[in-house]
Amino acid sequence: MDPDSVKSTLSTLAFGNVLAAAARDYKKEVLGEEKRQASSSANQEVDLDELMDDPELEKLHAERIASLKKEAEKRQKLKTQGHGEYRDITEGDFLGEVTGSKKVICHFYHREFYRCKIMDKHLKILAPRHLDTKFLKLDAENAPFFVTKLGIKTLPCVILFQNGIAADRLVGFEDLGGKDDFSTKKLEVLLLKKGIITEQKGDGEGEDDDHESRQRSVRSSANVDSDSD
Repeated sequence: MDPDSVKSTLSTLAFGNVLAAAARDYKKEVLGEEKRQASSSANQEVDLDELMDDPELEKLHAERIASLKKEAEKRQKLKTQGHGEYRDITEGDFLGEVTGSKKVICHFYHREFYRCKIMDKHLKILAPRHLDTKFLKLDAENAPFFVTKLGIKTLPCVILFQNGIAADRLVGFEDLGGKDDFSTKKLEVLLLKKGIITEQKGDGEGEDDDHESRQRSVRSSANVDSDSD
């Protein structure tokens, strides 16, 4: 046999042995990894079973469920009292609405006043965010008794009621920079400082788009109504 041919054949056989050895090693590695994963999974199952039998964990779980249930019941009760939305009421409804909740925001407005419409937009956004506070609006023209009783001279006038008592008020936009293009967030921060609403998670989401939309609306408007009666 040709020496070169023999050498080539031996080299091929040697390479084949190397590949076979590598294949065996790889198979062992794969099997070993599968065993480790199976063992880890079994340990996890055991750990989870032990945790499920832990009385402290069961207690925490029960307390969490009870807390969530209580919160859901509270939210439902507030919604039945008119919380969670910005509602238009009549003069006849006023006393019952204001005294029926711990915290109430009532906007006395005029249908034709431009600044009243701006305030409406902001309060409508805030109402569903702050369920603990009731948000109302009352047409001042149709509520002469309470307009006189509360000494309302300028619109918009937002009166803040705590336990049925008029605790504070926002007259026009004086506390908001005196300009029409204030943001919902600015009004929200002011109401937080006055204690009529409480801080909620996620406040201000979508604020930039909403604020820019209002700015375009303000710029495009050529006529601004007088906001004092």
